[in-house]
Amino acid sequence: MMTKLYLAIPCYNEEEVLRDSAQKLSDKFSKMMLEGKITDDSKIVFIDDGSKDKTWSIISELHSKNPVFQGIKLSRNRGHQNALLCGLITLKDKADAVISIDADLQDDINTFDEMVEKYENGCDVVYGVRSKRETDTFFKRFTAEAFYKILNKMGAKVIFNHADFRLMSKRALNAFAEYKETNIFLRGMVPLIGYKSDIVTYERFERLAGESKYPLKKMLALAWEGITSLSIQPIRMITGLGAVVFAASIIMIIYSLVSYFMGFAVSGWASILCSIWAIGGLQILAIGVIGEYIGKIYLEVKRRPRFIVEEFLED
Repeated sequence: MMTKLYLAIPCYNEEEVLRDSAQKLSDKFSKMMLEGKITDDSKIVFIDDGSKDKTWSIISELHSKNPVFQGIKLSRNRGHQNALLCGLITLKDKADAVISIDADLQDDINTFDEMVEKYENGCDVVYGVRSKRETDTFFKRFTAEAFYKILNKMGAKVIFNHADFRLMSKRALNAFAEYKETNIFLRGMVPLIGYKSDIVTYERFERLAGESKYPLKKMLALAWEGITSLSIQPIRMITGLGAVVFAASIIMIIYSLVSYFMGFAVSGWASILCSIWAIGGLQILAIGVIGEYIGKIYLEVKRRPRFIVEEFLED
C-alpha cells in the first residue's frame, strides 16, 4: 500500500527561494509518484508565518497552477516553531505521514525515499541527521555542536545534529497533538513521544539565496527556550550553587571568628566588596532564572492559541 505523504514547510520572507524550491519539490514528488512510493494525492503544503514580502502571493500562484501545492496562512508572525506546529497539527488527519522541511531546501530532499521506506517498515518517526558539517565555518560548526551538547547536558534531550527535518506518522502526530503547552521546542518534544524511530543521514547544502532565519542570536534564544521548556536543570544548578556559596560563607564566618580571637584579624575593603558583588550577582541570576520559569507558567495558564489560521488553500 502506497503512502499518502504531505510536506509541511514553514516560510517567512522566502520569496527569493520559494519558486525554485517548489519546482524541485514538485519534480521529486512526481518521480516518487511514478515509482509508486507515494499516492497521487500527496501534497506539498507551505505555511506562511506572517511574511512581509511576496511569499503568500507566490504560494497562492503555485496553488492555482498545480494542485499538488497547498498553502496555510497564519494571521500573524508566530515564529518558526509555531508555524511548523500549525502545519503538523493541521495535516495530521489528512496524510499517512508528514515530512517537515525548511523552505530553503538545505536539507536533502533525496532522503524522502529512505524516510518513507523506514516509515513503511514500522517507524513512526524518522529523523534527518546531518552526517558532517564540512561546509560550515569553524565558528558555525563549533556553536552548532555546542548547542546540542549543552541542551543534552541541561536535560533537554535532543537528537545530535538534527533540526526540524523529520518524518512523523499519523499515529505519532496524533500522540504529539496531546502536548498542549504554549512554550514549544519541537526537536526536544518529538523524542518524548517514544514510538519506534530511526534516522537517515545526509549532507546539508548551502542556502541558494536569502538569509538564514537562525543566526547566532536566534540560535541562543532557541537553546534557552528548549532548556527552560523541557528541563528544570537550571533551577537545580542554582540550588547547588547556592548550597556551595552557603557552605563557603560558613567557612568564612568560622575563619573570621578564629582570626578575631587570635588577634590578627585585618578588615579589608576588597574582600567585603567582592563578597557583596558575588552574592548580589548570584541573587540576581537566581531571580532571573526563576523569573523565566514563572513567566512560562504565566503564558501557559492563559491558554492562548498557539497559532491562528487566516486562510487555508486546499482542494
